[in-house]
Amino acid sequence: MAIIIRLDRVLVERKIKLNELAEEIGITNVNLSNLKTGKVKAIRFSTLDAICKVLKCQPGDILEFADQEDTVT
Repeated sequence: MAIIIRLDRVLVERKIKLNELAEEIGITNVNLSNLKTGKVKAIRFSTLDAICKVLKCQPGDILEFADQEDTVT
């Protein structure tokens, strides 16, 4: 099982740059970049809430569940 982060897709759709979002939600560009690339093991609900507010989206727009069999390796 895997959770896939689709933040990059939503950023492109909303025409918002990573550094703009980081500034809006009050976290470092590095931490947001790590989230975008899937290098983190967890996300705080407060961070997810802030991202969704700024991007005007639902958590499901950013996070996707996939079985290991469904993921491309």
